[in-house]
Amino acid sequence: MIDAGAHGFVTPVNTGEFYTLSDDERRRMTEIVISQAKGRVPVVIGTAAPATATAEALTRHARETGTAGVIAMPPFVVRPDSESMRDYYMRIGRAAGELPVVLQNAGGEVGMPLTPEAVSRLTEDVPAIRYVKEETTPSTHRISEVLRLAGGRLSGVFGGSGGRFFLDELKRGACGLMSGGHLVDSQVKAYNLLRAGREDEAQAVFVRQLPVQNLWALLGLRVSKEILRRRGVFRTNVCRRAAAELDKGDLAELDLALALVQPDLSVGS
Repeated sequence: MIDAGAHGFVTPVNTGEFYTLSDDERRRMTEIVISQAKGRVPVVIGTAAPATATAEALTRHARETGTAGVIAMPPFVVRPDSESMRDYYMRIGRAAGELPVVLQNAGGEVGMPLTPEAVSRLTEDVPAIRYVKEETTPSTHRISEVLRLAGGRLSGVFGGSGGRFFLDELKRGACGLMSGGHLVDSQVKAYNLLRAGREDEAQAVFVRQLPVQNLWALLGLRVSKEILRRRGVFRTNVCRRAAAELDKGDLAELDLALALVQPDLSVGS
C-alpha cells in the first residue's frame, strides 16, 4: 500500500470486517500494522464497539501501540441516546489523550447514521473529534452540510462510499478518501491530479476505476479481496462475513474492469 502511494492506513473498520474479529485479534492487527508501517505513513486504528468500555480499552491500546489517531462509529447493535453517544465519544477522546479522533458516520448493515446536526453537536461537545468520515447518503450533500455546520471545529472531513463519488467529495471540500485498498494507486493518482489542477485527467482516471468499484458495490467484499489476491497481497479471497461467491460471469466482468484500470495501477499488477 505504501509503494502504491497510500498517504496512511485506517484499520480495522468496515471493509476490514472488524465486527468479525475478537478484541484480541483487533489488538494484534493494530500491533502488526503499526509495526509494519514503521512510521512511514500515519496509521489510524478503528476502535468502535457496542460497549463504551470496550471502545475505550481498544483506544487506549492503540495509543500505547503508537497509532496516529483513532476512528470510531457510534455504538452499533443498540442505538444509544444522545447522552450515551456523547459519553461514548468523550471516553474515547480521554483514552486517546492528545491523539485526534475521527467520527465515522456510516449507514449500511453495521452503521448507526447520524444527521449533520448530530455530528455537529458531537464535535462541539467532544473537542477530541478532529475529523469526520462522512459516508451516509448522499455523501456529497452530507459533506457540504457537515463542513457548513462544524467546519470551524474540524481539521477535515473525509469521504468514503467505496470511492465511487470521491472526486465530487473532494470538490465539495473533503480533505481525502478512506476506502478499501484494492485500487489505492488509481485513487491516489486521481487525487494528485485533481490537487494539481488537472481536473480532466483526474476525471479520466476516476472513470476508469468505476467499473471495479461498481462490481464491489454489487457483489460485496469478496470482489476487493479477489483483487488483492490477484495483486499479491492476499493468498485467498476468503471472507469471514457472508459474501457472494464469484461465478464465471462475475470473474469475466472483473477481468474487463481490471483491464480498464490497469494503466493506473503502479505495483503488484
